[in-house]
Amino acid sequence: MLPSGRFAGGCTLAALAMLAIGRFVPLPTWLLATEVFATILGLFVFGSFTYQIHKNALTYGMSLIIVATFSRLATSTWHVEIAERGWPAWVQHHLLSFSGLDDLIHADTMLFILGLTLFVSVIAQTRLLEGITFYLLRRNQGVILPTVISVTAVVAIASGALGGVSMIGLTIRTFVIILMLGAAPVAAVRYAVLVCTAITTICGVWTAYGEPPNLIMKANLYPHLGNAFFLVYGVPVAVAGYLTVAWQLRRRLMGPRVDLENMDVIDANAEDVRFLQASRHGEVMTPVELIEGHAADLGDKAERVIERMRTGESLGIALIRADVSEPMRRMLLGHFVSEELADGLDRHYGYAQEGLDEQAFQAELAVDEVLAITGQVRRRAQKIGGVALVPFIAMLVVHGVNDQVPLFLASFAGFFAALPAIRHIPKMRRLALREAGQEYAEYFFLFPLFLSITLLTSAGFFDVMQSLVLHGIAVLGRAHVAFAQFLGSTFLSAILDNNIVADFASRGLHGLDATVLRFFAMAQIAGYALGGCWTHIGCAQSVVAFAFIQRDVDEHYTPVQWIKDITSTILQIMAFMAAIIYAEGFLLRWL
Repeated sequence: MLPSGRFAGGCTLAALAMLAIGRFVPLPTWLLATEVFATILGLFVFGSFTYQIHKNALTYGMSLIIVATFSRLATSTWHVEIAERGWPAWVQHHLLSFSGLDDLIHADTMLFILGLTLFVSVIAQTRLLEGITFYLLRRNQGVILPTVISVTAVVAIASGALGGVSMIGLTIRTFVIILMLGAAPVAAVRYAVLVCTAITTICGVWTAYGEPPNLIMKANLYPHLGNAFFLVYGVPVAVAGYLTVAWQLRRRLMGPRVDLENMDVIDANAEDVRFLQASRHGEVMTPVELIEGHAADLGDKAERVIERMRTGESLGIALIRADVSEPMRRMLLGHFVSEELADGLDRHYGYAQEGLDEQAFQAELAVDEVLAITGQVRRRAQKIGGVALVPFIAMLVVHGVNDQVPLFLASFAGFFAALPAIRHIPKMRRLALREAGQEYAEYFFLFPLFLSITLLTSAGFFDVMQSLVLHGIAVLGRAHVAFAQFLGSTFLSAILDNNIVADFASRGLHGLDATVLRFFAMAQIAGYALGGCWTHIGCAQSVVAFAFIQRDVDEHYTPVQWIKDITSTILQIMAFMAAIIYAEGFLLRWL
């Protein structure tokens, strides 16, 4: 990681140089565009290889150069506005009004994402998805394939309603739990994590609120893109993505199953155990994360415990068979569940290891009693979280009817309605707020990029793009241009960030006929959703999934392996989407 301070200092000197040069020579628009695209490309280059720069340092540092260059352009709409109305009027409109900040940095969208992150983080603490997953696992008699496919359907729908970024972490951990219970191969676990990226990214495009890029597209192209647009155009894309993923899962997960009758007490009550973790310890972890966190205490036994768990052994049995001492076992079990249950759990596992089933069952009874009490508290919290969806959806409807009502009020209404579910549990409440803060921090690098693209718009750069689109329609036809935009958005989103691709690509569609504009917008949406999960940095979900694989599944996993593992799925979905685009183009010819 290269020093952020030195990079920011170099950018400051470069910005001062631009200001000095611009006093004598008017700077061209193409230089501003070059700086913006260099920043975007730098996110890929300095985020993928050996020498890296923190993305916040990169974007905020480069924004100094971009703003300096823009200030020395010969002309722009902002220069004209300042010349005609003066600085006070410009500041009042662009910096001191909500609509001005929304135009500048997508303030409404970013505040909505903040509220949604808080809202979903609170609901996640009630362990709702784990409860659904184990309910389905029991209904499917322990067979993993139909369980995973059913859960992906639930997540696909929820990603459209609550945001894919908010769902990714919880979905990954839930999948990994049941796959490890079924002793699935490491390759299958890795692929399941990749699938979580595809489901939460591609299948979240069926509403405007499922993906941050959707909201950016909607804001840039309003009023042509409303909620109805995403239902009509986004549902086929989401369905195509889901069907492809389900087919791939069928090939890779056929066979593994969980022995429900002999399931470990901790695994059988996963939702209550994780609720207990959050309420007692202020953190939620998988067994692998627990062992890795205490690797220094376990020494060379840590890897043996992890290997045993990856073959399907429970945490307690793996600790015993790896010859971990009794005091250490009880300390780890206490940290994983609660200190008051550590002795009972350790006795239970000791009897089970010796084949003393009756004694193991008796030792388990006290554990079951505490978990049953925890289950009552959890279900109450889940009911409150479910009720919180009512004000959230109501405010979305109000915003859809009257766009003057800010969108972010919906997500914050949901958050404040859900907060009472965990308000009385201090450690869980702090955990939810901390996880939401960590998740939202991943978006900080976007603010200077949004500002940079707004400066490009003011400088007239996107007028050229609009001319190119119109020329392409005249020469190639609408369907071919739409497919070219789809491919372009796919590849750019793979090496950049799909939020940025959505912002600058959508700005080139202004001035088109409304029907054609929606057609091209659909192609771009399909592209940035697909490209976002092609690489480890294409979207926020990919970043989370790649970090999880390296930390908990395979520490030697590389970006190249990610691309190799997911490319076949990407190409199949690409074929589906190409068919959808050309079918839509064919229909447009007859309208």
